[in-house]
Amino acid sequence: MPAKNVNELTSVYLVGSGIANLASAVYLIEDAGLRPANITLLEQARVTGGALDGSGDPEHGFVIRGGRMHEAKYQCYWDLLSRIPSLENPAISITEETFEFNERFVSHAQARLLKDGKKLDVSSYGVGLKDQGLMLELLFLPETALDGKRIEEWFTHAFFSTVYWYLFTTMFAFQKWSSLAEMRRYMKRFMHLLPGMNHLEGVMRTKYNQYHSVVLPIERWLRERGVQFALQTRVTDIDFSLAADKKSATLISIERDGEEDEIVLGDNDYIFITQGSITESTDNGTWEKPPRLLGEAASGAWPLWKRIAKRDESFGHPGVFCDDIELSKWYSFSVTLHDSTFHDYMEDFTGNVDGTGGLVTLTDSNWLMSIVIARQPHFPNQPKDVKIFWGYGLYVDRIGNHVHKKMSECNGREILEELWYHLKVQDLMRPIVDAGKVNCIPTAMPYIDSLFMPRAVGDRPAVIPEYATNFAFLGQFAEAPDDCVFTVEYSVRCAQMAVYGHFDTGKKPIPVYLGAHSPKALIAATRALSH
Repeated sequence: MPAKNVNELTSVYLVGSGIANLASAVYLIEDAGLRPANITLLEQARVTGGALDGSGDPEHGFVIRGGRMHEAKYQCYWDLLSRIPSLENPAISITEETFEFNERFVSHAQARLLKDGKKLDVSSYGVGLKDQGLMLELLFLPETALDGKRIEEWFTHAFFSTVYWYLFTTMFAFQKWSSLAEMRRYMKRFMHLLPGMNHLEGVMRTKYNQYHSVVLPIERWLRERGVQFALQTRVTDIDFSLAADKKSATLISIERDGEEDEIVLGDNDYIFITQGSITESTDNGTWEKPPRLLGEAASGAWPLWKRIAKRDESFGHPGVFCDDIELSKWYSFSVTLHDSTFHDYMEDFTGNVDGTGGLVTLTDSNWLMSIVIARQPHFPNQPKDVKIFWGYGLYVDRIGNHVHKKMSECNGREILEELWYHLKVQDLMRPIVDAGKVNCIPTAMPYIDSLFMPRAVGDRPAVIPEYATNFAFLGQFAEAPDDCVFTVEYSVRCAQMAVYGHFDTGKKPIPVYLGAHSPKALIAATRALSH
């Protein structure tokens, strides 16, 4: 449908408050000229930010469910953040703050992979000639040829014990059974980073966790302008008027404070929908209690998408992504220490000061555990004598090497016992644990890898489906061609596609940067793989 100009009556409802909808609100104000008071975010949680989270305090422990790695070619993302002042220094943008921060703390992991508590040589990726050929062939296949295919169906058995696979699977959280089409997108998109992937070169991070460094500044900017935030408001259904050549959203059903209500959409009203969610049904455990693996019954986003999808084939196929949590789940853990012993040891052992090492992966861990020590402090309210780090396991239903339980059955104390064992620091850390100076909060995330489930064309709806007059789909389960899900860049790109597609702004989404389209990057990557 043709793009329209906004008027004083134009209103936009945004379902969810993750980075895709926060970005949409900024672009609606800045580029479409929409009155901020006419923008309403409908968010089921108590806080904004979606998957970009960070919470807690020194007494009860900090929690980071995960962290999004950034890089300089996230052009949509840096465009958005260049418009938003830093939380701590309004004189500079978040983009300026982040680039300056990464000039001071440059990623160069010197202990990326460990085995038996010792550093592995990662100078060679170890990919055999046959698998090198398969990687090259994969790059030139059309995506439609990969419908429903898993990574493990393409490569040889030997590929999955290479340095390259250990780096790739833990850096991006791919599994062997993940979508081959998604892996291909990552290979093409991040080709320019491949020569330095063994040391995480080119990876950027925010000054603090992404809730405080990204979400809160955007929320503050939007609130100052009058954008409406309807928190603890769950969208339970959306009605549509569907004709052969015209599709319009007509009604939003919501639930708030235990009461049901409706929002009727008129001729000047739009709705942007973040359908599906990788952090739905999250549950936190404690030092003594494992987290629970919840499912769709505890979710709002997945049932909503399923109801919508029944109405029209172009609205996607949510079951492809959310119906098998045994394949999409993994567990993370957040550690708060009132002691610097562990961080001091890791700095000496790895050769990296905090904030420069990134992922450390234990390749002989049955759970395939990785940890990340961010630059301290990672929270604005984190005292100098408190240290934190984050970690996760990909194979959570395997029995641990030391703690003879599945990771999914372990509490925070048991997860750390397994970690200390692999790092050979049991004797070092025992006095710290016995003194009660450590807390570990494990987190179960049933849908965290759902966006990587093997899919086919059409399983994700277009951002603006054909003939859509007043609605758009956003986020990790909308289709943004060529770009990579599980990235903030993908979500912000969807926001640009929705705003610039529906409204006459004179702008188009910034083109996707594909490292594979650079001859120089392609040559360098080929050399790195063949080394």
